[in-house]
Amino acid sequence: MHPSLADTRAAVFWLDREDAPTDAPALAADRRADLVVVGAGFTGLWTALQAAESDPGRRIVVLEAATTALGASGRNGGFCEASLTHGLGNGLAHWPDELPTLLRLGDENLDDILATLDRHHIDCAAERTGAMDVAVEPWQVDELHELAEASERLGVEVEFLDQDAVRAQVDSPTYLAGLWSRHSAAMVDPARLAWGLRAAAGSLGVEFHDHSPVRSLRRSGAGVEARTDGGRVTADRAVVATNAYRRPLTRIRRHVIPVYDHVLVTEPLSAEQWVAVGWEGRQGMSDSGNQFHYYRRTADGRILWGGWDVRYHFGGRVGPAVEHHDPTTQTLARHFFATFPQLEGLRFTHRWSGPIASTTRFTCAWGTIHGGRTAWAAGYTGLGVGASRFGARVALDLVDGVTSEWTELSMVRRRPFPFPPEPARWLAVQATRAAIMRSDRRGGRPGPWLRMLDRFGVGLDS
Repeated sequence: MHPSLADTRAAVFWLDREDAPTDAPALAADRRADLVVVGAGFTGLWTALQAAESDPGRRIVVLEAATTALGASGRNGGFCEASLTHGLGNGLAHWPDELPTLLRLGDENLDDILATLDRHHIDCAAERTGAMDVAVEPWQVDELHELAEASERLGVEVEFLDQDAVRAQVDSPTYLAGLWSRHSAAMVDPARLAWGLRAAAGSLGVEFHDHSPVRSLRRSGAGVEARTDGGRVTADRAVVATNAYRRPLTRIRRHVIPVYDHVLVTEPLSAEQWVAVGWEGRQGMSDSGNQFHYYRRTADGRILWGGWDVRYHFGGRVGPAVEHHDPTTQTLARHFFATFPQLEGLRFTHRWSGPIASTTRFTCAWGTIHGGRTAWAAGYTGLGVGASRFGARVALDLVDGVTSEWTELSMVRRRPFPFPPEPARWLAVQATRAAIMRSDRRGGRPGPWLRMLDRFGVGLDS
């Protein structure tokens, strides 16, 4: 075992708090509602809050299988990004004609998120620091130059940093260049964001029930019925916001798979250690390979370090039995000290993983069933902290039958290429992971498998 992991707890740093809110009571009787929301992660919370704000008289019930933010919403790095397209390059590849609109909507979405935090006094340590991609291999420098040029053509404000300039921001001997988007992201405490959204929605009359897994969701008369072990909710409409989790709509799994991402958090750094690293801008960081790390400072002076590998479990399994993978954790620790050798001796206090819902185009997908009475949104591929608000807004318009600028987007109207059924799904994911590793070893050259996937506009990412 790497010595930095000797005292590490298998616990989610953001959720490991004594002041976490108490669980909402499980559903114990039948309810009637105008809207039932399944899932109390970011998409479900944003759905409930936006529905309550836009229609104050609407009766809204949220059913959660476990507790608020227990899934990906409480386990991520807290990068709240403006991008709705999983980055500029992916947006250019899939929606070049409507990318200017998607960029504008993404900026507006991030502005609205921060305005909501102010309006509802949600304290989640939000800082609009921006985010920086760093090159750690020569071929990545060329890609950052290309991305900077594309950004300039589209009017996106970024700053290219050479090796000296990027190391003046954050000092690592691995850095060769950087691309800093100063206003495109805010760093947040994701658990406190989720808890704050729940409190805000609750103050507007939204009814929450934890420990109430929905066993079935079906058409009922002119509406829908969500059945739990403790009772039923009969509603005019439903929004399913379960993201990486299978129930209650298994058909979503054609377009979304759960892949596990692993994370470490250090003990607080000393003042001398922070001087050695720099990082006074507090921006979110990620390296720009196909396999990449993402990392950031926390409000209490730690470093969160995650990413690199994604793991898919046969059949799309999720849950405690598949959450921990010691080889991945060991690799993350080694990579951390390769990036910051000046921090040798620092220890990690927390380690965890979480299921990321991924699509073949790396962005959210939407759909409706039950004659349009039920809508779903899922598949943010690691950028759901910010994009989930947009996903919820679209789902609400879809289920309410509202034609809007959002629902007319090609991104919304066209679903991503579906994943094959098992066992072909597992084999395809493993082949793609292996091809990604080979590509990074060969200077970013994609190879035949990845080139074939590119022709179909599909891929795997975190």
